[in-house]
Amino acid sequence: MLGVLIGLLVLLLLAKSLLGIVVISELEVGVVAKKFARTSLSAGRFIALEGEAGYQADTLAPGWHFFLWPWQYAVTKEPVVVVPQGEIGLVVANAGAPIPPSHILARVVDCDNYQDARAFLTKGGEKGRQLGMVTAGTYRINTALFTVITQRNAGTMGMRPEELFIYRVVPEAVGIVTTLDGVPIEPGEIAGPVIPTHDNFQDAQAFLVAGGRRGLQEQVLLSGSWNLNPWFCRVQQVPMTEIPIGHVGVVISFVGKPAVDVSGTEFTHGNLVDVGHKGIWAIPLYPGRQPLNTQIMKVELIPTTNIVLNWANRTEAHHYDDSLSSITVRSRDGFSFNLDVAQIIHVGALDAPRVISRVGSMQNLVDHVLEPIVGNYFRNSSQEYTVLDYLTNRAERQREAATFIRTALLDYNVQAVDTLIGDIVPPAQLMTTQTDRKLAEEQRKTYEVQQAAQTQRQALVRETSIADIQNSLVQSEQGVNIAELQANAQVKKVRGEAEAAKLRAGGEAESTRLRAIADSEATRLRGVGEAEAIRAIGNAKAEAYRVGVQSLGTREFTGLQLMQIIGDNRVKIVPEVQANGGAGGQGGGLVEALIGLLAQQQLAPGAPFVSASEPAKPASLPAAGAQENTQS
Repeated sequence: MLGVLIGLLVLLLLAKSLLGIVVISELEVGVVAKKFARTSLSAGRFIALEGEAGYQADTLAPGWHFFLWPWQYAVTKEPVVVVPQGEIGLVVANAGAPIPPSHILARVVDCDNYQDARAFLTKGGEKGRQLGMVTAGTYRINTALFTVITQRNAGTMGMRPEELFIYRVVPEAVGIVTTLDGVPIEPGEIAGPVIPTHDNFQDAQAFLVAGGRRGLQEQVLLSGSWNLNPWFCRVQQVPMTEIPIGHVGVVISFVGKPAVDVSGTEFTHGNLVDVGHKGIWAIPLYPGRQPLNTQIMKVELIPTTNIVLNWANRTEAHHYDDSLSSITVRSRDGFSFNLDVAQIIHVGALDAPRVISRVGSMQNLVDHVLEPIVGNYFRNSSQEYTVLDYLTNRAERQREAATFIRTALLDYNVQAVDTLIGDIVPPAQLMTTQTDRKLAEEQRKTYEVQQAAQTQRQALVRETSIADIQNSLVQSEQGVNIAELQANAQVKKVRGEAEAAKLRAGGEAESTRLRAIADSEATRLRGVGEAEAIRAIGNAKAEAYRVGVQSLGTREFTGLQLMQIIGDNRVKIVPEVQANGGAGGQGGGLVEALIGLLAQQQLAPGAPFVSASEPAKPASLPAAGAQENTQS
């Protein structure tokens, strides 16, 4: 049995050699090299098409192939070319027509994705790097004619593995394309025009056939995956141009159709063109994301909301006023002081292209238009006013400035919304004087307020006191009313009494008159009687005196009358204390007088004083005795 098997194996080997049998599996391709033939390849050729010696253009498909004797043919079994999903395969042809000097890559020919080497060579395929490429799939390619570069062998072929992946443009970005082959860009242009029907640079052959230019391209790639030949084009991803809300984008295009001015005859400060033309587009871009090629066009963002510019030591978030500072002006009275000014402007959406055409950018508008207009206005106008004018009439100065600047900016298609004067920094010396004056004025007002407060407080105290004595006041008022009533009653009573008294007086007067008449008559009668009586008494006394004088004599009768008068009137003839100056120490002296005086003081009031030279008389002596003693 073993001998039988060995015999069959030997017969098989002999048959393979004798019949030239070559077996190609499903995942292989047979590359045939003819060792000798009647003709040889011409100079410059590498692949045989007519049976010449050398590598043959045709390959062996999977299966059994006969009459390929080893002594005449060398068959190399190569694995099929597999390009995984998400990758591409680049092809290098080892034979073919030379690439023209104006070309960089070999043009594509119809050869079943480089699987038909005979078609490639007979249809004018060019050797070298191929413009075409193979995408994901499995290919039976004659490796003697073509070298396929994939991610697995990229390093050995001078390529980076990431270059063999399908190119992906991320969302919210655009791919700016630069082609490496094609006719040169026309003089004066910076990018190739848009070429249709090349499927976003994936069909490089169609791009070149349509006259595609080498270099920067106007057309961009949007978000997605693209089969791009890295030998044909390079892509730079940039973010989409975002036009924020409250802004418009004025496009300045450096490529496009020839510029045709559409701004009209009234606008003489630049040219505006339609969309797609070279120049400043008359229609701005509105808020949103725009897939623009920022290498061939520039977008100036113009705020359409109000813009505040500060001539002060502060800036806004837009930073247009970073270079602005407080305006130093000189007044009519020779003082230099600083003004803080805020200017509010607005640029309309349709006016934005005109503004850019005239000044170039918003920053230029601020630096080259607004700063000179606003600054010079305040420097010029301040010379007409004093510092105090600005301090006391700032609102008026502000209105004048707003009117002037509004008119001036209309020539630049800019609307001046308002002009505001902020802090005014006058000279320190002048400010000190004004401050002192203001403080004095405020103190005066304070005193007036305090005085008014005191007056109110006094009024409050008065009202409080009045309220406190309201009860008494009511009682007093009632008392006054009662008193008035009583007075009125009394007046009436008095009037009644007066009337009554008048009547009584009349009666009494009459009565008094009658009594007076009666009294005068009675008095007269009494006077007459008394006169008669006095006359009679006088006559009697005279008669008595006459008789006395006749009886006693004139002297004696006169002495007797005198003594009687003294006695009737108790006249003291002898002194109560008597000091006698007798000789030889006899009689009453000064001592005796003093003793008598002391004794007198000790006596009870009304007691008679006795002379020291006379003996004391009993107190019980009758008055007649005393009278007699006195008379004696």
